[in-house]
Amino acid sequence: MKRSQFIKSFVLFFSILFNKPSRLFASINSVKLGQKAPEFLLNGFNKNNPNKKEWSLDDFSGEWLILYFYPKDFSSGCTLQAKGFQDNISKFKKHNACVVGISADNEEEHESFCTSEKLGYTLLSDTTGKISKSYDSWLEPYSKRNTFMINPKGIVIYKWIGVRPIGHAQEVLEELFKQKKIYA
Repeated sequence: MKRSQFIKSFVLFFSILFNKPSRLFASINSVKLGQKAPEFLLNGFNKNNPNKKEWSLDDFSGEWLILYFYPKDFSSGCTLQAKGFQDNISKFKKHNACVVGISADNEEEHESFCTSEKLGYTLLSDTTGKISKSYDSWLEPYSKRNTFMINPKGIVIYKWIGVRPIGHAQEVLEELFKQKKIYA
């Protein structure tokens, strides 16, 4: 590589490094802890309630809500994350908590994913990214991997940004136990 090419590559790399993150993460703090969760109304799928087609934040009023955003059904990381929540679903239910996943996949893909992976919780379709954007969780054309804990009054009380799929469900469950003691 010629010196001039190296310098151009170096400048390009650092301009991306220092400019992109501000664009990617500038709005991360817009979902404030202690404030009302952004409203949503989305179509989706839940094998335990196959006749219900549309869900809103109000559907979870009076319950703890674990709202997680993820990029794509059937991808390896998303499958690990989904199965992690499913493996702990009875513990979440025992503590009056619902788990809901949101991605840009459509309802048919969610139904296939839920059936294939035996998921017993709701997956919602945010095909335009509108709701993902309101939760600072959109990097077109996918939702970013972020999770929000919303208390029974609809207040965001905890968030995980840039989640690692392995062990995440257990981490959320442990935080739920702590938060329930605080809000008891």
